[in-house]
Amino acid sequence: MDRPIILIVDDDPDVLQSLRRDMQQAYARDYRVLACPSGDDALTTVRDRYAAGRSVALFVVDQRMPGMTGVEFLDQAKGFYPEAKKALLTAYADTSVAIRAINEIGLDHYLLKPWDPPESELYPVVNELLADWRAHHRPPFVGVKLIDHRYSADGYRLRDFLSRNHVPYRWLDVERDAEAPITLAAAGAEDCLPTVVLPDGRALMRPAPAAVAEAVGIPRTSRSTFYDMTVVGAGPAGLAAAVYGASEGLRVGVFEAEAPGGQAGTSSRIENYLGFPSGLSGADLSRRALDQAARFGAEIVVTTEVTGIDSDGEYRVIRTADGPPVSSHAAILATGVSYRRLDVPGFAALEGRGIYYGAALSEALACGGQDVAIVGAGNSAGQAALLLAGHARQVTILCRGPSLAASMSRYLVDRIEGSANIDVRARTVVTALHGDDHVSGVDVENRDTGGHEALPLSALFVFIGAAPRTAWTGDLIAKDDRGFIVTGTEVAANGTARAWPLDRPPFLTETSLPGVFAVGDVRHGSVKRVASAVGDGAITVQFIHRYLEQR
Repeated sequence: MDRPIILIVDDDPDVLQSLRRDMQQAYARDYRVLACPSGDDALTTVRDRYAAGRSVALFVVDQRMPGMTGVEFLDQAKGFYPEAKKALLTAYADTSVAIRAINEIGLDHYLLKPWDPPESELYPVVNELLADWRAHHRPPFVGVKLIDHRYSADGYRLRDFLSRNHVPYRWLDVERDAEAPITLAAAGAEDCLPTVVLPDGRALMRPAPAAVAEAVGIPRTSRSTFYDMTVVGAGPAGLAAAVYGASEGLRVGVFEAEAPGGQAGTSSRIENYLGFPSGLSGADLSRRALDQAARFGAEIVVTTEVTGIDSDGEYRVIRTADGPPVSSHAAILATGVSYRRLDVPGFAALEGRGIYYGAALSEALACGGQDVAIVGAGNSAGQAALLLAGHARQVTILCRGPSLAASMSRYLVDRIEGSANIDVRARTVVTALHGDDHVSGVDVENRDTGGHEALPLSALFVFIGAAPRTAWTGDLIAKDDRGFIVTGTEVAANGTARAWPLDRPPFLTETSLPGVFAVGDVRHGSVKRVASAVGDGAITVQFIHRYLEQR
């Protein structure tokens, strides 16, 4: 297969030669490095390669060029290669131009001249851009195929599972894709939906996500029954704990019931996380964190439900639904929260049939030209509205409060107010659902006027608060009256807590059971933001070191 292209553009011959040499030295094995002395020449190259069916992975372009600036070139080139990563070469005086380009043309990065030495100033940036491109690039498809109806609840659960676990797949709608009946016939599954066809031709008929995980090689059982530290939940807090624990030499096992990333992993865009001025999706964040944890040696076990926790002397033991108990010196509970259901008759029957939790990225493209609604007013709801507005004809946000400003970041509110196809209905709640095999509309009520209205729509996305996933911990771990785990000084103050058994006070994130810690959204009083969850996970590893030293 032809190597994908890295295209560099600079009108200065010395700079162009130097950059081409550095790029070839590092990337010539996997990429073809092409160099052009002007924007016009580069556009000709882009058109020729596009016509030939070649892939472009990365543009590295100088900003100050006669005739056509770097930003002007990138704006035209992205029409041919929208997936290609875009980096701008700038002088310090041009950084404001580069920052504007992040918003205007989706610039991914800007590099200040000179980039010497390339090992520290050039290659780390290019490595990350190429890794992101590979994660989203869609070469001729040879992966998993999922065949089903659009409004199949089982099919939606499989699509969501594959997407969130970063398994490349292609969804074939049996009613609209001509390839679907041919694929089903070849697999001998004409009357069995959903069907998952593996790259080797094997067909899984009406499979559970766990069966798909096993078939595609996602680890479902741990290699060991003992670790220095176990982590229950692989959201941002749990993955941060895994990264810091494993990087410091602890044997770490992470157990996740659904998919890495937690609730944050369903976010279409996270734009206020430090260090990512262009933003990144929750899926990208979880993928990066998984790679990082695995690189340090943490073991990640997915689709394994943890059903209980026990204390056995100095060891902490977690029980799983599918395997033997797993012991450790210390445990971290990072199970996060789940979106609450709407208290509307018929809601459960239509879940996955037009009603979705979170952004449901796997459904966004299917909403093209249709009307959809979002229930909720937090940042995740705002990001989902902006994502869906790029596909749907009309997006309606249904907000119980007087405005979005009370619970949503200002930058999101401003962008929503500037969007022509997003309508915000304040003080409005859903009172009824319409539809048999899938949602076709909702009835809404204005809480101030009492007025009612019927809204036809094809999908409803729900973001209404959070319920902690803590029922499995039983009475061994103290919780507040809403089910969130109490930690630190609140352990002794909480009336439902077990007596604290040690002379020392509990650490900041330590639960009522010494050696068991709670981090992220599941912890009582936590700030429901990705950055704070990551901070929880990171600092708890230090508490675990101190706990182990004091035993």
